[in-house]
Amino acid sequence: MPRTDAVLRDPRLVRAAQRLGPDPVKAAVRQAQDRARHGTLAPEDVPDAAVALLPPTAGGLRPVINATGVLLHTNLGRAPLSEAARRAVRDAAGPTDVELDLATGTRARRGRSALAALRARVPDAAAAHVVNNGAAALVLAATALAAGREIVISRGEMVEIGDGFRLPDLLVSTGARLREVGTTNRTDVADYAAAVGPGTGCVLKVHPSNFRVTGFTRAARTRELAALGVPVVVDIGSGLLAPHPLLPGEPDAATELRAGAALVTASGDKLLGGPQCGLLLGDAGLVGTLARHPLARALRVDKLTLAALEATLTGPATPTETALTADAGELTRRAERLADALRDTGVDVRAVACAAAVGGGGAPGVELPSAALSLPEPYAAALRAGPRPVVGRVEAGRCLLDLRAVPPEDDEPLAEAVRRARTACRAAEG
Repeated sequence: MPRTDAVLRDPRLVRAAQRLGPDPVKAAVRQAQDRARHGTLAPEDVPDAAVALLPPTAGGLRPVINATGVLLHTNLGRAPLSEAARRAVRDAAGPTDVELDLATGTRARRGRSALAALRARVPDAAAAHVVNNGAAALVLAATALAAGREIVISRGEMVEIGDGFRLPDLLVSTGARLREVGTTNRTDVADYAAAVGPGTGCVLKVHPSNFRVTGFTRAARTRELAALGVPVVVDIGSGLLAPHPLLPGEPDAATELRAGAALVTASGDKLLGGPQCGLLLGDAGLVGTLARHPLARALRVDKLTLAALEATLTGPATPTETALTADAGELTRRAERLADALRDTGVDVRAVACAAAVGGGGAPGVELPSAALSLPEPYAAALRAGPRPVVGRVEAGRCLLDLRAVPPEDDEPLAEAVRRARTACRAAEG
């Protein structure tokens, strides 16, 4: 049995210790030695086995290929950052001028350039502020405007989203009282007007996010509510800053502000395509009040988020926008090329038409024409277990690898993952 110190001198493990730290390397060596002690590994193969057992990164999160057909998959971290945003994060990882004016050497406003970039993208907003997620934006607004007072909200907008998160629970936790008006399917401006009074902190409109109510419905418009004389807060959710031709029914910040909203809240890691953060856009006095509230300090974002947000706002098209606007014909051609390349391996693979979704609570009910590789169902688990995990979806007894959220440069890694999964599936069958 080779001594531990001798194995650790292997140049590959020395480099790995510099990249990952010593503890993961020592753990891999111990696992390899245990296999040798039990006779399942030749002693001379311990260094090679230890290298093979090393984790791919120092962190616990593993990069995956999103072939689910859901562009903003919450379980996969929602929006993938653009290359410009990734470079900005790397550049900001060391000391930065996040709160320093280099010209004067004095303290400066935190995130000033990112906020300026946000204002430039939404000229209708007189001011902007950023917190650490969309729910935090709503919490800050509700606390500052309505703690000890009433929030007037339609019954049809008292929503629950993923993982049991319920909007009413969040709002009540701020110390506000909820005044529900209207009905599940119909709420008119008169319902709000009857509820507004001296104890009203704000009127809140909430995008239903991940469901639609259709049929005999009515919802008061922001322009109607703005005439009631109290601040109107509109939570658009998905982070669309301006109207999008492919998503005509999705609310956006610019339209709501022009309609008279005092404040718009949204998420940064959805249709905007940026990092997780919460956006607050609107009246300068109101946004200033929120930014100076004591809670704002607890909800502030770090320099890496600010760097990624600014690069997202000022840089080229994000991966989310690229996936959203991908040409369906080109997706079909990619699927056919991949299927042709894999057929000589003996894999039961087909190129099929399918439908993708926006996800992340955005554009519920909107289907995006797409194309996928169709494989036997056992491939779904085998692909998730590979060295570069691929996450697809199971539909009608087949594993579908939807290409709409897969960038073209990942086509070959995707094909290689299928080849590896074929070996694993055959081994399981044998």
